[in-house]
Amino acid sequence: MKAFLSISLLFLINHVLFGQDVKSPVSWTADNGNGTYTNPLFYDEFSDPDLIRVGEDFYLAGTTMHATPGLVILHSKDLVNWKFMSYCFDRFNMGDEFRLENGKEAYGQGIWAPCIRYHNGKFYVFSNVNGHGLQVFISENPAGPWQHINMGGKIYDLSVLFDDDGKIYAVFKYNEVHLIEIKPDFSGYVEGSERIIIPAGNAMGEGHHFYKINGKYYIISANYAPVGRMQCARADRPEGPYETVAISVKETFGTQRAHTVNNVGLGRPVPEDGFEFNVSGGEGNYLSAVPLHQGGIVDLPNGDWWGFSMSDFRAVGRTTCLSPVTWVDGWPYFGLPGNLGRTPRTWFKPRVEAKVEPHAPYRRSDDFEGKELLPVWQWNHEPTVGKWALAKGKLRLDAMPAKNFLWAKNTLTQRCIGPISVATVELDVSKLKDGDVAGLGLLNMPYVWIGVMRQGKQYDISLKIQQSNKTISSSKAVKQEGKQFDDMLDKGKIYLRAMTDLDAESARFSYSIDGKDYKEMDGTVLLPYQLKTFQGMRYSLFAYNAKGLNGGYALFDNFTVDEPMADRSTNLPIGKVISLQNMGNGSYAWANPHGMLHSAAKGSKEYQNAGCFFKVHDRDRGRVSLEAMNGTGFLTVVGVGLSADIRLMKQETENSLFLWQDMLRGQCMLLSLKTQRYVGIDIETGEPYGADWPGCRPDRKDGTVFQWTEVESDGVVRNTEKSDTY
Repeated sequence: MKAFLSISLLFLINHVLFGQDVKSPVSWTADNGNGTYTNPLFYDEFSDPDLIRVGEDFYLAGTTMHATPGLVILHSKDLVNWKFMSYCFDRFNMGDEFRLENGKEAYGQGIWAPCIRYHNGKFYVFSNVNGHGLQVFISENPAGPWQHINMGGKIYDLSVLFDDDGKIYAVFKYNEVHLIEIKPDFSGYVEGSERIIIPAGNAMGEGHHFYKINGKYYIISANYAPVGRMQCARADRPEGPYETVAISVKETFGTQRAHTVNNVGLGRPVPEDGFEFNVSGGEGNYLSAVPLHQGGIVDLPNGDWWGFSMSDFRAVGRTTCLSPVTWVDGWPYFGLPGNLGRTPRTWFKPRVEAKVEPHAPYRRSDDFEGKELLPVWQWNHEPTVGKWALAKGKLRLDAMPAKNFLWAKNTLTQRCIGPISVATVELDVSKLKDGDVAGLGLLNMPYVWIGVMRQGKQYDISLKIQQSNKTISSSKAVKQEGKQFDDMLDKGKIYLRAMTDLDAESARFSYSIDGKDYKEMDGTVLLPYQLKTFQGMRYSLFAYNAKGLNGGYALFDNFTVDEPMADRSTNLPIGKVISLQNMGNGSYAWANPHGMLHSAAKGSKEYQNAGCFFKVHDRDRGRVSLEAMNGTGFLTVVGVGLSADIRLMKQETENSLFLWQDMLRGQCMLLSLKTQRYVGIDIETGEPYGADWPGCRPDRKDGTVFQWTEVESDGVVRNTEKSDTY
């Protein structure tokens, strides 16, 4: 399976998996520490974002579906660095399906697509629960507590506007956009107020965001027919008539659609073990729902505007991204003046007064020493009271009856974080009883887990892969461990590990009896996406009894998450001499002595004379200039539009500035700050390079994405070997 891993990265992953622990110094944050940020804001799932500004503070709400606590609120001072603020509720209290009781479940239901608003000193969050109607949460403090009102009705994918005349409007539904007025006390809806304001057939979608800006009414929505994009409607009155345009299209940041389970979705039952999963996709350039969609806009105190939206990031799930907004003819286009509709992956941070140090929204590792779980944790459905506890520095999960992992109560989860993360947990199984199963899982449909099963007095370490309906037993390995393994289990100690490469949609699993030497079970497991819960992978701690009994309990300790790729400080090779190999045709960028940037093959005479080697000069705030090592000069953009050649100039100018786009795994794009477009070639015509490319294709092979490699100034190449598999 393709993973685009360099040998050095592959070595690091293997070292984390099967050798001594390598602790990541940081967790993913979009902030590059140099005045720029790189999308996504979070490399873990944050779907259906809605965002507001109150004074100099920003608040972000997102979907949590069936997980509890639910409806998360984050806070930021700069739109890039975020911290956990609160959840709106702890429990649904809406029936058996939210507790996994009596054969009922709420996968893919729960609470989703929230709208957060601030009005007259109070914060409001509006969100739908399928079958239970519109829920309203109100607080004077975004940290809570939140008052809850169930308004009922079928008002979904909504946005709310508190208008200047005191009326409260909601827009909702897909394609055919409806408007309804809400009573001021939120006791219901104004009778007879519902009306169609945008008829079907005007390219509008769902997940609306409703604003009043300079006296005009704007509705931004997500369209996915046939592919993901963002639409905007505008009118002089809330009831219309509206005109519509597309404001963001095609932007995938070079991300291909995920492998997708075609026969698991909303309205379908939870797949049982033995279910035949129909999985497709994972390659090509079909956009599907990957491009930026379902988001809105927010202004800064200085008058700048920014856009936010989500993008489907393979096994991660749906991530939140940040876009500069350019107003043209009264429309808020995502992107730059020279490249409307497309969003840079790396751009300059918003201009705010606050000085914020880069930080992650959560602490992910947990030693369970606290009196409460860290806010990064959520339960799969509502937990059963009295069947779990934090005690003596460990998490206790009681084993209750379940037919498989998806039906296990009190499963504790947190979102897997990409691009690569390694989760390790210490498990005490000494109190398990006959039929009990406990371990570390990846919650999805299909699921995967590694754990310990107890049958009578015997223990077995197993890897369960639902997609292939395989249970891989380590019984042979256990016997080889002999008395040492038995002694460890009698003392309750075993270590379980899962490594996920979410970009490559894959995982590997291992275990250890001493916490040092890890043994891998089976090989690489595919992690497809599914449209029942619309969620990505979640690390999960679980215990259940497979024989329909109330069993014993498992004790978990020292849960750690390592992120080998979170530290991106070396991804911008300042002061280094590099080569730039085009991923479209394998050629190298070449400083042609004729005076333009062209292409050359590796091993050619052009390659050998240092014309394919460039020194990266730091020009502050992520900006760089590239100097050809054959003496021809600096890469400089000359002209505009299709004539925006990349020339070699002895004298560096402002037109020599590029913003380095970190595409991870040794890949990059070069964004010209003159044209606000990317350096690229048409790989079929043999033309020289130009700076008028709007962005890259999902497969990154259209001539705009480079694999960069550090070389010596004399042309001796360092670390050139790349691996497409692991």
